[in-house]
Amino acid sequence: MAPLGKALLIIGVLIALLGLLVWSGGSIPLLNRLGRLPGDISIRRDNFTFYFPITTCIVLSIIISLLIGLLRR
Repeated sequence: MAPLGKALLIIGVLIALLGLLVWSGGSIPLLNRLGRLPGDISIRRDNFTFYFPITTCIVLSIIISLLIGLLRR
């Protein structure tokens, strides 16, 4: 049970840190750009808006993969 407890504690801390980043996102210049990066798809019509942040998804995926890789060591 000890490894499970350790994993849950690490996940909880990461979620708390992510919450703090999102909460203070307006004051961090790089976080202001997330969701509006070059390559994010945004189509606006009269009564329809389609938004797909593909570049943001790729960047976040790389960051999360790096973090998980560092935590496994």
